Amino acid sequence: MQGEPRLDAEQVDQLLFGEPFDVAETADGWSRGRAVRDGYAGYVQASALAPRSGEPTHWLSAPRSYAFPHADFKSAPPRLLSMNALVRVVASESRFLQAEAVGWIAETHLSLLGRFRSDAAAVAEQFLGAPYRWGGRDSLGLDCSGLVQQALYACGKPCPRDSDMQAGFGAAVTREALQRGDLVCWPGHVGMMLDAERLIHANAHHMAVAVEPLQAAITRIEAAGQGRPTAYRRP
Repeated sequence: MQGEPRLDAEQVDQLLFGEPFDVAETADGWSRGRAVRDGYAGYVQASALAPRSGEPTHWLSAPRSYAFPHADFKSAPPRLLSMNALVRVVASESRFLQAEAVGWIAETHLSLLGRFRSDAAAVAEQFLGAPYRWGGRDSLGLDCSGLVQQALYACGKPCPRDSDMQAGFGAAVTREALQRGDLVCWPGHVGMMLDAERLIHANAHHMAVAVEPLQAAITRIEAAGQGRPTAYRRP
């Protein structure tokens, strides 16, 4: 999703496969509208959109998975989906489920809507090493708030898109009370605690999703002129 209707414009967000997008207008190959799942507005290439024929039944619970043209892992897959993509399953064969308009996906990589994870930090750890990408939300590249949002989505929890919104999400806690799954928020940045001392976050310093001691992150970010944490939240 771009901030302006051109490919070289800033990427402000990313739609995952199956996520609904409300189109306000379409012109010159671009559709302006709003992502229904998190309310983010921007421009999407019109060719990437299609009418929805039915409600999704499953979500992709693996970090990423191929969609094959046949229920055969040896067939050449035309599409790669990322965690939290939404699909409508219409058939099953062997160890595969057929997703409408997508292809055959490994059954173990899909979960029924309503059956979610319970540990958001464990989900975030599955993205460890993924490259940092401004505006990204998938396993091939994501930003700090995208990582937090995807981890919470996988646990069935709604979550705003931007870090400033996430700084007001959930309940306030103190640093001394931090535990696994809590959020640490800076101006323009956010991470998730793996325990009382370690933070996982997608960041431009490592240019990847990385784990580091919270105090080390606080010291480094403050030294870079980006301030100290402004909020500690429990989603």
